[in-house]
Amino acid sequence: MEVNLTLNDDDVTFEAARSDTLLDVLRDNGYTGAKRGCDTGNCGFCTVTVDGDPVKSCIRPAGQLDGADVETIENLGTQDDLSPVQSAFVDNAALQCGFCIPGMIMRSKALLEENPDPDEAEIRDALSENLCRCTGYEKIIDAVQDASARMTGESDVAADGGRVPADAACSGCDCLDGGDGE
Repeated sequence: MEVNLTLNDDDVTFEAARSDTLLDVLRDNGYTGAKRGCDTGNCGFCTVTVDGDPVKSCIRPAGQLDGADVETIENLGTQDDLSPVQSAFVDNAALQCGFCIPGMIMRSKALLEENPDPDEAEIRDALSENLCRCTGYEKIIDAVQDASARMTGESDVAADGGRVPADAACSGCDCLDGGDGE
């Protein structure tokens, strides 16, 4: 069967078997950002957004997605130009092995679009369907809080990728322009 989607802002048509999941179709067509973990919807490694909502692509039948708007991590940024959520994960060292991170980032992005200033409990609740076996979640929580601050303009990003607090006293220096701060 043919499945017509808007995938990462492009209209595409994929061939899919009745038994194919969205994850199968994505990975078979070169979109390998979403990871195959449990194949039961328990780990969240395969999280993408469908019509703006985070979904576990390993349990979403591809045949039910005709006409849907799907976004994968491949649409968020590039190695040289990361999205605010991606750069916050990097800057907060929230991606040890990296296997769960595409799903965590996609779920975090969806959370921040719905709630730009979540508290820690709201972040933990939103990420509760995504497992991480490496980090202990603290750095991930820190990264989501940092991404929230970046996206709401409460925190600037320094030229070296680090954070500059909104109340930083940088008058007269060039530290935000890549200078040595003198």
